[in-house]
Amino acid sequence: MKNRDSFPKTEKWQVEDIYPTIDDFNKDYAFIENSLVKYASFQNHILDNPKNLLELLEFDNDLSQRLEKLLIYAHIQNDQDTTNTYFQSLYGKVGNLYELYQAQTAFIGPEILKSDYKLINKYLEEEPKLKSYARVLKEMFKVKPYILSEKEEKLLSSISACFKTPDEVYSYLTDADLRFGKIKNEEGKNEELTEKSYRKFIESPKQEVRKKAFHKLLKTYANFQNTYASLLSSEVKKNNRASLIRGYKSALEASLFVNDIPPYIYSNLIKVVRANISPLTKYWQLKKEALHLDTLHIYDTYAPILKERTKTYTINEAKELIRNSLSVLGEDYVKNIMKAFDEGWIDYCPNDGKRNGAYCTACYNAHPYVLLSFDGSLNNVSTLIHELGHAMHYYYAIKNQKFQDYNYSIFVAEVASQVNQILLSKYLISKTTDLETKKYLIDDLINDFKATIYRQTMFSEFEKTIHEKEQNREVLTCDLLNDLYYKLNKHYYGKNIVVDKDIKYEWMRIPHFYMNFYVYQYATAYAASIIIAMNILNGQKDAKENYLEFLKLGATKSPIASLKVAGVDMESASTLEEAFQYFNSLVDELANLSEVENE
Repeated sequence: MKNRDSFPKTEKWQVEDIYPTIDDFNKDYAFIENSLVKYASFQNHILDNPKNLLELLEFDNDLSQRLEKLLIYAHIQNDQDTTNTYFQSLYGKVGNLYELYQAQTAFIGPEILKSDYKLINKYLEEEPKLKSYARVLKEMFKVKPYILSEKEEKLLSSISACFKTPDEVYSYLTDADLRFGKIKNEEGKNEELTEKSYRKFIESPKQEVRKKAFHKLLKTYANFQNTYASLLSSEVKKNNRASLIRGYKSALEASLFVNDIPPYIYSNLIKVVRANISPLTKYWQLKKEALHLDTLHIYDTYAPILKERTKTYTINEAKELIRNSLSVLGEDYVKNIMKAFDEGWIDYCPNDGKRNGAYCTACYNAHPYVLLSFDGSLNNVSTLIHELGHAMHYYYAIKNQKFQDYNYSIFVAEVASQVNQILLSKYLISKTTDLETKKYLIDDLINDFKATIYRQTMFSEFEKTIHEKEQNREVLTCDLLNDLYYKLNKHYYGKNIVVDKDIKYEWMRIPHFYMNFYVYQYATAYAASIIIAMNILNGQKDAKENYLEFLKLGATKSPIASLKVAGVDMESASTLEEAFQYFNSLVDELANLSEVENE
């Protein structure tokens, strides 16, 4: 791994687009810190008249935008090198300020909700400028049954920073402190095994390399299983206790309610995926034959079916590939996505200490930011186009909505990213006549489906189960977590594969278990993305236009209603089944190509 300073500026995101200098950061910090006392002047007077309500909302809107800038700036600076203690301190400092903000604003919700919504409607008519906040006010009253007293809300706000501890400790332990040692690569040379390099090893054409990487990585995690179990147990307890304190029946219900998601969508996802393991079983047989293996193990499932190493891409080559594959979305979309490359939205450096994985975040008063460790593999290009989908979703929402309405629900957050990935795969498949390459690309698309629908649904069931067990006062020991995770793998992987025992430790690798029922949305979003992408590629009338309109909506519609704008009805039972028909067609296509090759 290289020090971050050894990478050129062109491979780093432009944090100065948020704050040109640290002095600018400090000025906003001081402004917010000094302005927080003003909230007290609104207390007990918010609803005296519409002017007071508007003044409060506009004051809070301004501080919220400044606070977002501080948070995003410190957050991305910290993540680009988690070993940098200065930015660790800066991130913690902003976190403390946010905690103060929450404490100072804790009275607002309870005070407004003491009134009837009829009064809000009256004020909206009397003061036209208030209509900018109509959605925000309506959302507040939606959660009225779950808002506590002012004193209780202030108490919860004062300890809110403690709620982040499991995730923060997990991140530092996994990204900065954990070391996996070295293993022999394909050339027989010792090479450092890290979470960032693991993908390369697990996709190696040599089974022995895959096997060693798999067992070494997971056995290293196993050495810390009691620590990880304690962290995850703390996260689950926090979710459960917070939801019960507010009056929800469960943490799952609380998470779904906030995002306007009917509970049956979660349960139906698990039910439908569990009932559709057979096409995956058929795929494992094809994979085993393609890799010329007598027995297929879990660590073989990521190996490409081509014998030789796949093509690698420079950053500029990746840019052109992304440009061409997304041209089906129109000139405006492509022009905007090119800004990410040309205006410093992306951080490519695979430097030591960088936060593991990839993500996109956004600052309303700057632009989206994409983090990944670029290695040039097709998988990495796919990750990049995925995150750029998030960036475009943010970008279109920012350009078309006010600050208070731009940040869309996490239920639709993965749709734009997955549409991009599907369009990339379909573009590559359409442009090749080589049988082996086409097989590889279809296999890659199949693996996207497997990783996003099968795997994320398995994670969702794991998360749901451990929350239920903890709520029923079961202790989440490492043995319980290991055993549950292993059994779920046995079911979701199905037949024609060896489910190696060490897979039981894999739950420790999954950062999304600290994101409070986030992962199920990868699966539902991917199902929606399949329908959207195929409608666009098939030239369905208005499909592209409807999709671009969907990207602009932000939070102005519920997530279910937003997807209907894009042409997807997630309340229909047929949507998931349609996604599995697509998956079946991919497996059949791969099987047919394999038969042609063997003739």
